Amino acid sequence: MKLNFLSILVCPNCKKSLDLETGSEVQGEILEGALSCRSCRSRFPIWKGVPRFVQMDEYVDTFSFEWNRFHDVQIDILNATDESEKSLRGKTGWSPADLAGKRVLDVGVGAGRFAEVVSRWGGEVVGVDLSFAVDAAYGNVGKRENVHIVQADLFRLPFPEGTFDAMYSLGVLHHTPDTKKAFDAVVPYLKPGGEFAVFLYGMGPYAYFSDIWRKMTTKVPHRLVYYLSALAIPCYYLGKLPLVGLGFRFLLPMSQHPTPRWRWLDTFDWYSPKYQHKHTWPEIYRWYEENGFTEVKLLVEPGESPLGNINIRGRRNPGSAR
Repeated sequence: MKLNFLSILVCPNCKKSLDLETGSEVQGEILEGALSCRSCRSRFPIWKGVPRFVQMDEYVDTFSFEWNRFHDVQIDILNATDESEKSLRGKTGWSPADLAGKRVLDVGVGAGRFAEVVSRWGGEVVGVDLSFAVDAAYGNVGKRENVHIVQADLFRLPFPEGTFDAMYSLGVLHHTPDTKKAFDAVVPYLKPGGEFAVFLYGMGPYAYFSDIWRKMTTKVPHRLVYYLSALAIPCYYLGKLPLVGLGFRFLLPMSQHPTPRWRWLDTFDWYSPKYQHKHTWPEIYRWYEENGFTEVKLLVEPGESPLGNINIRGRRNPGSAR
């Protein structure tokens, strides 16, 4: 944790300022210490460079496992690709000029895939996650001057309202107990006039059989699902066969990513989380309107169907108040 991060942190319980106790500091990074609230006497540890506002990873333990096991798979700078940057552009419609010099909240940072891109674009990015994926994110990008990583519950974020110029949550809100409540919970942290982009799973025929399989996979140990998901590596070639492959992909959906570890990761990500809600774009559009957003846009990535997954971005009305 960097010392200047303290200026935008508050107690998630009472929203009062926090005092810093430094235990261990290396090259400007506070690795061990604590944050304490004089008002309600709450105390929060700083551990491995990350301030921790939750004690457990609750319903997201599979993501704690996933992102520490696959910590390097989707990070452009570690793979000499630009796939994550292209994905961020496609899902949000933003370019580097849109985020440069702005304070940006990454809601569900995971291993830091998109935070790494925003950092390179010149934004000051704050990555928050309920899971211990924050350890992977901190290792990947947390020591950059314009990156802050924090472990916290998005329903009780440790920031003042109106802190961020822009926010995004890509593939995260649908993994909470209630997607709509999660959306509503984070909106107040966006400045009026700021933009919020989300990517959510859409309802579609591709999800029919995966949802059936999930009734079983979410009830067994996630390590078993991890090993079973490795079948996506060889089964990729079976899925490429004419006709037979089409039926196979429909009955047993697996990632079709060309990189073996990436499709292992994606397949595990589909079948392991406790919550995985599906939505429609008119439904999400209404959420934006109800929260005082204007300029709400449905974004379609190149090669994707508008009836598939949902990418929407909107601008919070400068006159809106919560």
